[in-house]
Amino acid sequence: MKTVNITASFAEFVWIWDQMLGLNLPGHHRKMADWLEDCWRSGKREMLLMAFRNSGKSTLVGLFCAWLLYRDADMRILVLAADLDLAKKMVRNVKRVIERHPLMSTLLPDKRIDWGSERFTVARTAVLRDPSMQAVGIGGNITGSRADIVICDDVEVPKNSDTAHKRAELREKLGEIAYVLGPRGAQLYVGTPHSYYSIYAREARSEVGEAAPFLDGFSRFELPIVNKDGASNWPERFDLTAIKAMRIRTPVRKFQSQMMLEMVAPVAGMLDPAKLRFYDDQAEVTHGNGRMTLRIGGRTMVASACHFDPSFGSLRGDGAVVACVYICDQGEYWLQDVAWLRAANPGDPAESGDRPWRDEASQLCAQVADFMARHHLPSVRVETNGIGRFLPNILRRELKSIGWAASVVEHYESTNKATRIEDAFGAVMGAGLLHVHEGVRHTPFLRQMRDWHPEGNGPDDGLDAVAGCILHDPVRLPRVDMPVKRADWRGIGGIFRAESHFNP
Repeated sequence: MKTVNITASFAEFVWIWDQMLGLNLPGHHRKMADWLEDCWRSGKREMLLMAFRNSGKSTLVGLFCAWLLYRDADMRILVLAADLDLAKKMVRNVKRVIERHPLMSTLLPDKRIDWGSERFTVARTAVLRDPSMQAVGIGGNITGSRADIVICDDVEVPKNSDTAHKRAELREKLGEIAYVLGPRGAQLYVGTPHSYYSIYAREARSEVGEAAPFLDGFSRFELPIVNKDGASNWPERFDLTAIKAMRIRTPVRKFQSQMMLEMVAPVAGMLDPAKLRFYDDQAEVTHGNGRMTLRIGGRTMVASACHFDPSFGSLRGDGAVVACVYICDQGEYWLQDVAWLRAANPGDPAESGDRPWRDEASQLCAQVADFMARHHLPSVRVETNGIGRFLPNILRRELKSIGWAASVVEHYESTNKATRIEDAFGAVMGAGLLHVHEGVRHTPFLRQMRDWHPEGNGPDDGLDAVAGCILHDPVRLPRVDMPVKRADWRGIGGIFRAESHFNP
């Protein structure tokens, strides 16, 4: 192995380069340089560098790659980026540094055979199959490649992180890095977040099944444009006046994600969960005078809507959703629950025992019946499009079997789904009238909200079910004395006759 007598720290290496270009070393570059060198010398091999846009982070990481080759000419570096052109840009910059930096003259090969813009090999003693540095787009083939460090430079961008499917694909592709690195291989991620479900998120997103953040255990360096004291992190280029002007010109969400490194999508979706009003109160049911009253957080509920959007989706019945919304005496909507239903296969352990196996339709309807009884719902609307046309009678049978008296309203939906969702959520959320129970956070509902777009093709079954509740005009039955099992908790006025026992 070719060993170079180390006389320059990384910060010194960068300072020399800046002096050659007639530049000064910015203070935040010095901080990033010291952090990178400290991680490397202390054996930390999993690193995340997040810094605001136009901070020069990719330029500095390119110099870091050159410094690693300066330390060890046998180093193999693989650069991954969202597309090949972006990865090649870093490779070209590093090659330029090697050609011009005074400390790297010994690394220039006598014959520059492997010296292109996509890959190059410096003068080294080891006989290795892989080049010193190579550029690959995230969709490229890295099977068979080997590297000592992989630089993930802006691998997350809007076009590969705006839907759950694309985010899953990105994570799957990044998982291939483990097969490229050696036992002591290193990973360095560089970028800014482009989604609430960003790969750079510090916390796990339990609603999408994450048990730990994607980059769990990585050493992190985060540099927003404004520090916690409200001062600029690069005052020479972005003073407070310039930052204020940028805020005015830039959409709020884009500034927050790209300049302040907050985990939000740069472009707001049509349905912004930030407009929801979350509550953690349970529904309280009281009985008196033959009537039942339902309250949430001190508010009296006067109506309800329940919508069942049936779908078998797969052999296991995925995609069937039931939702319930209460309406309070002030006309506000309270989304109490959204449930994704699942039917078991004949061999499923859940269906084992003495009970005969039940068909999928009966299983789904039984779950809807339990849902209605649990939430004291007097009626449900069932979409009869497609498979739904034969479910109402099955649902009535299941309701009868558990002794819950409720009406099943059949509804054929002819309005476009995107139009329904826009109509239902637009005005209600705009006016701040939609309350959502904390338990809904643990379902796919919020993720579907963040990802939804009228022209998109991502999952929206939860949105459709809740939209059905909001658009459904609740049926207000007359106030009558009823058994508790089927008491009407909705506070509804009506006409009644009172017996008088006095003489006029």
